[in-house]
Amino acid sequence: MWQPIAEAPIAQDIELAVIDGGGVHALIFPCKKSSNGWVNAKTGELLDVHPTHWRIWRDAPPRNFDS
Repeated sequence: MWQPIAEAPIAQDIELAVIDGGGVHALIFPCKKSSNGWVNAKTGELLDVHPTHWRIWRDAPPRNFDS
């Protein structure tokens, strides 16, 4: 179940939902909230994203935003 982004935990692998030119979609890799912003949990790369919702990362997350 998706949670409001304001409630996202720090330093935990989560799935992020973002809005961009293509609409609302979930990122295909785990992310973490850090003191510097959002990072790719696998690479540590700082991300330029503005997520709207989050949920616990699963190894093979469903791609449907409504679930």
